[in-house]
Amino acid sequence: MPRILAIDLGTKRTGLAVTDSLKMLANPLETIETGKLLEYIKTYCAKEEVDTLVLGYPTRLDGSSNEMTPRVISMKDRLEKEFPDKKIALIDERFTSKMAMQSMIAMGSKKKDRKEKAGNLDKVSAAIILQSYLDRQ
Repeated sequence: MPRILAIDLGTKRTGLAVTDSLKMLANPLETIETGKLLEYIKTYCAKEEVDTLVLGYPTRLDGSSNEMTPRVISMKDRLEKEFPDKKIALIDERFTSKMAMQSMIAMGSKKKDRKEKAGNLDKVSAAIILQSYLDRQ
């Protein structure tokens, strides 16, 4: 059964999350350098069946664009060209980093692990974006 892959795009690093095979739960997957994102997705999709890519859509509290919004739109356009057979969805990502940090604290992550921004927070944020998408379906 195809999975859904979520992307929390960053300027340097990008967090990824994926559903279980039943598309019920979101699981943190990986944090990669943003410049290697498309190649990673191509490789991942060659190994795993993926039918939907969910991209976190950043906005300000009032819904207006922020500095990352144009980058996300550009990435959405690139994903649509690279993966024409996959659904590309945007989902509001406001507060996901804060929610990810709170989740890590609640799960008992040590302060050192939470500060390890180069991985944990980004992929947990992607999982929150993905779970939000699943909850809306």
